Amino acid sequence: MVGSLSKALARLGLKVIVLMPAYKAIHHDRHGIHPCPLSPNFSIPFGKDYLSVEVFQGRVPGTEIDVYFLKCGSYFDRDGVYDDPVKREGFPDNMQRFIAFMKAAVNLLPRLGLPPDVLHCHDLHTGLIPGILRINNRNDPFWSRVGTLYTIHNAAYQGVYPKESLYWAGIEARHFYPGSPFEFWGQTNFLKVGIEYADLLSTVSRTYAKEIQSSYEYGYGLEGLLSRRKADLSGILNGIDYEVWNPEADPFIPSHFSAGDLSGKAVCKAELQKLFGLPQRSKTPLIGIISRLVDQKGLDLVGGAISEIAQLDLQIVVLGLGQQKYHDMFIRFAQQYPQKIAVRLEFENKVSHQIEAACDMFLMPSRYEPCGLNQLYSLRYGTVPIVRSTGGLADTVTDYDLDLDRGTGFVFTDYNPAEMMRAVRRALAVYPDQQRWQRVVLRGMQHDCSWEKSAREYMQLYGKISSLQTGSGRTF
Repeated sequence: MVGSLSKALARLGLKVIVLMPAYKAIHHDRHGIHPCPLSPNFSIPFGKDYLSVEVFQGRVPGTEIDVYFLKCGSYFDRDGVYDDPVKREGFPDNMQRFIAFMKAAVNLLPRLGLPPDVLHCHDLHTGLIPGILRINNRNDPFWSRVGTLYTIHNAAYQGVYPKESLYWAGIEARHFYPGSPFEFWGQTNFLKVGIEYADLLSTVSRTYAKEIQSSYEYGYGLEGLLSRRKADLSGILNGIDYEVWNPEADPFIPSHFSAGDLSGKAVCKAELQKLFGLPQRSKTPLIGIISRLVDQKGLDLVGGAISEIAQLDLQIVVLGLGQQKYHDMFIRFAQQYPQKIAVRLEFENKVSHQIEAACDMFLMPSRYEPCGLNQLYSLRYGTVPIVRSTGGLADTVTDYDLDLDRGTGFVFTDYNPAEMMRAVRRALAVYPDQQRWQRVVLRGMQHDCSWEKSAREYMQLYGKISSLQTGSGRTF
């Protein structure tokens, strides 16, 4: 999201820079990343000692957007980003890892001599920054006119840590007391701090903005706070990068196609069936699932409906990693129904493009979905989404109306296997009427999923934040 939004903002005339951890997985040589000449390495106070910070610089590919990568001691020099890839759970020192990044970022910008108008922070991993600026940097001239926008991508991931996290962040203990922005049931909640202290808030769809204020089911204990700040909370849909997700030029798919000529999609389907070891049946509907294999994604509904699925004329391909119970479930299904179900337990970008291009339908039965990207990729690639009406899925997929012959997908509301299967059966019923089906496909492909509209909405928020800081009413 950050990379694609940055490109869209730059096209609209904004000066954008990106700060992120120097994760081990980032290939410095491949992307021309080098030590930053504007900022020598520096140290930050961290606990009882100091932590060395190395700064590397690169650019968002194909742009002039500078990206600064912060190497904070050895915290990011490991396999995995948020989770230990062996244990498949968060690293035990994630509290220190992301506090180190936040403190390093706040220390880097003055060294670069680049006071931003707006610091756009994302998720729990930057949640303390608005609080650090408000508490520790409020009298620093460099930060005096810098505003903050805080984007919540998933309210379920909050960063709840012991109150000692404030010690590591350099925030005095006196700021921790019952009901304070830094206190959450006797601990510190990074997401809560960002929500409390940021000038404005956003999340990644209009429906999700309403949902996270409505109940614990979506707000995970922060629904009251979010409701109190509802005047400052905007829902802005994510988009997709049309330079990356384009069936007319995608380098990862075996045959290109467009809304004007869909013939290449059949070639993609046959090749994907071969890749996954499924029978090459051109007239059998092929359904794709690309997902983190976790409870949020509604995969228990698939498990609950497997006996019905097995009786239908369809095939399903699954790509993803996650909880062991879902690994075991899909492996078992693939073994029981080898003619119908195939699974690859991995995240492979090339294969994800191939699935989007090849499938007739894409299944996203999510329990909740802040925005979702795969339904947008699916629309772009003529793969009809079957989704639950929640979050960004509700905002981007319109339910097909047989009588009026309009809509871009098949939508269900109640969270249970029977409702999901009603939507699947409706899609399967329309599929044999290929003229009608192609009209559904083409409406989806013509849907605007680009970043341009969303980037303009973000620009309006940046302008509002800047005017709050300067009183100038300036916009971008």
